[in-house]
This record gives sequence, C-alpha cells and structure tokens, in this order.
Amino acid sequence: MFVSEILHERSIKLQVRATTKEGVIEELVDVLIEAGDVPMVQRNHVLDIIAEREKAISTGVGNGVALPHGATDRIDDIVGALGISKHGIDFGCHDGIPASIIVLLVIPRRNFQEHILTMASIARLMGNKAFRPKLMQADSAQSAIALIEEEENKHNSPRSK
Repeated sequence: MFVSEILHERSIKLQVRATTKEGVIEELVDVLIEAGDVPMVQRNHVLDIIAEREKAISTGVGNGVALPHGATDRIDDIVGALGISKHGIDFGCHDGIPASIIVLLVIPRRNFQEHILTMASIARLMGNKAFRPKLMQADSAQSAIALIEEEENKHNSPRSK
C-alpha cells in the first residue's frame, strides 16, 4: 500500500508541538481521532499498542525519520498520520539524528502482508534524501500529499485510488 493511499489532508500535521517521543505519538493519535480515522474510545488502546512496540525496539529509522506503529485487531484498515517537527524529536535513531518526519501507523493485526508492503513503501519514499527536505518545507497538507504522490509516481507504476 502506498503512503498516499493512507494519508489525507486531515491526517497531516505540519507543525507538531510535542518535544518528546511520547508526546508526538499522543499528538498524532489525536490527529487520527480528529480526522475520524480512529474512534475516541480506542485512544488509550492505540496509545498502548504503539508504546508497547516502542518498548520492544525504537521505531526511529534514521535520516530524521521515525515510524511509530502498532498492530491491533480493533481496526479493519491501515490508518496513518504524518507529523513534521521543525526541531526534531529523539526517537533513539541509530544515527543519532532527531526525527523531523514522523509517520504513525495503526495496522490491523490480521493483515501482515499489507503491513510489510506499507512499511516498504514508506522506507522507499523516506529513503530518498532529496525528497525529505521538500516534505519538510511543505506549507500545507495538500502540498505534502502532492509531493508524496509525485514521488511515488516517479518510482511506481500508475495505480487507481
């Protein structure tokens, strides 16, 4: 699954306020709730599954990117939020660079293959060192989505949405 198939304008926050890993995770889960992608009654559950994953191993992947995520049986489709932090957040990345681009995912446990494909798509997208600064400079959620779609279309065959 492509990143552009998960994100939408209401699931993008270009200026996260949090300064800690836990704070930004909470902030992005709240973005998913406000966007209608996660029911409010699932908030604590989603925070718990992501915190559990973070305890097992940090989701800071390096190059200023973090992919906090968790799997649950309580949702049917992958949902995600994108947060941009101008000051960076310590996600324990192996390269020591604070995460400025945070992609938070909530994944249905029963669909492991889609999980792997989605993580691979994010890794390809965020692995492009020319793309990351462009995304950091996006001035609206619409422009962030347009940048993501443009980058995905450069490297992937056309798809229907």
